[in-house]
Amino acid sequence: METIWFINVTFMFGMYIVLDGFDLGAGILHLFLARSDAERRTILRTIGPFWDGNEVWLLAAGGTLYFAFPLVYASLFSGFYIPLMLVLWLLMFRALGIELRHQSTKQAWIAFWDTAFCIASLLITFLLGVAFGNILRGLPLTENGYFQIPLISSFSVHSNVGILDWFTILCGLFSVAALTSHGAQYIAVKTVNSLRQRATTVARKSWYITIVLLVAILITLLLMNNQFFSNFLRYPFGLVLPVLILGTFVAIRVFNQKDQLRPAFVSSSLFLFFTFLTFAFCLYPTLLPSLSTSNPSITIYTAAAEPYGLSVGLAWWIFGIILVIGYFVYVYRAFRGPVIPSEHEGY
Repeated sequence: METIWFINVTFMFGMYIVLDGFDLGAGILHLFLARSDAERRTILRTIGPFWDGNEVWLLAAGGTLYFAFPLVYASLFSGFYIPLMLVLWLLMFRALGIELRHQSTKQAWIAFWDTAFCIASLLITFLLGVAFGNILRGLPLTENGYFQIPLISSFSVHSNVGILDWFTILCGLFSVAALTSHGAQYIAVKTVNSLRQRATTVARKSWYITIVLLVAILITLLLMNNQFFSNFLRYPFGLVLPVLILGTFVAIRVFNQKDQLRPAFVSSSLFLFFTFLTFAFCLYPTLLPSLSTSNPSITIYTAAAEPYGLSVGLAWWIFGIILVIGYFVYVYRAFRGPVIPSEHEGY
């Protein structure tokens, strides 16, 4: 049952990365890709029907984590209090940027909220990558499974660690590069004319930066902890995951060269999902690795809720996830097709 819930939580966070990833990427590119106010409105209209629903995956994944592994939820929210509060404020500013920019025709007002939307999208993406980098590196867990960690310390990855060090910053940069590439692929699918051409150009070039940063992270993890990839020896079926990552990256490149933008976006989505799945596979059954040899890591077995609650909750989770998937299939089908530039606001 613990493994089933580990898979459930991984799936939900993976879906958040894929779905909210493209509108975060669109937000990062909002000021740089568009050449006029009409094009900025077009980018907003491409994500307008989806962005708030996509963010629900983060809330649902957090709620599922709280239900299945309450110790992990409590430990993360106490140890990462500052960055999580920053993410919360940035999510609010991002939403305000979308909803308030068209409430006035003054250029200063529009420029302010456009900037807020872009910067908030960039910082959210970076901070989420940094947070995940902290988990990959390991945390200074105490005997009871909690930790306190400063925002900036010695930039070391072994002792006296901080939330920001050279490895977690590398993970944050990878997150920005990957979601920017993903957002560019989405904009290319949903727009027309010159905006589509610029988005396609950005996507073709930025994926190379993404793959270089991913390789740097993998090499660094191998040097930091030579046991990090041991699950590939323990569970050989997991070797299919690196093959899928490489295959989807090649597919992105081939489809972009052939100007087949929709298959390229699907490949982009699968690349992100398989990459996250690979990291989760490497961590299993650990949820929060410990940097200290004297204090054990938190695993799915030590952090799980009571078996009866997990078994009852699984039935409701399956029912709920079927409804959610049905809703998203309907919404994405209802708003399929490219967005045509328009002078009026709205979706």
